[in-house]
Amino acid sequence: MNDDSTELSAHLRSRLAGKSLWDFALDFYARDGVEQACLTLQDEADVEVTELLWRCWLYRHGLRAGDTPLDVRQWQHDVISPLRRLRRDLKPAARERANVASLRQRIKQAELDAERECLLRLEAHSGTGLAPLFEISRPGSTLGKVLPFSPQLQKKSHLLALGTLQSQLDPL
Repeated sequence: MNDDSTELSAHLRSRLAGKSLWDFALDFYARDGVEQACLTLQDEADVEVTELLWRCWLYRHGLRAGDTPLDVRQWQHDVISPLRRLRRDLKPAARERANVASLRQRIKQAELDAERECLLRLEAHSGTGLAPLFEISRPGSTLGKVLPFSPQLQKKSHLLALGTLQSQLDPL
C-alpha cells in the first residue's frame, strides 16, 4: 500500500474522529506557555497560529500534513491578518478612549471568529483529503522535525517555543 492509496488515507483520517480541531485548539492554547509560544512563532517567524495549532493537532494523532490548502491561506491573508493588524494598531488608542477600546474588543471577537472558521476549514480539509496527510513514519519524531516551516525556525526563541509546544502535547 502506498502513501496515496484510498485505504491508507481513510485509515489516517479516521484517527481524527475524536476531539475536534476547535476543541483541541481551545484546550491546548490555554495550557501553560502555549499561547506565548504560538505568538512568538507568529511574530518572529511569520507562522500562522491557526496553521500551527492544526499541525499540532495532526502531530498528536501521529500525522503530518502537506501544504496548507490554498483557500485556507487566502482566508488567513485576506481576513485574519488584516483583523489582527487592525486590533494591534488600535491598542494604544484603546488605552485612552473607551469607544476605541469597545471597537477593538469587537474586532478581537471578529478575529477569533475568523480563526475558528479557519480551523473548521482545516479540519474539514483534513477529513476530505483536500489536505494531504501522511503518517509520521519515525517514532519519536519531534514536532520541529515534521513542521514544513521548520527550516525558518532557527532562533533560540523559536526552538524554545517549539519545545514548549512539544511538552504540552498529550500523547494519545
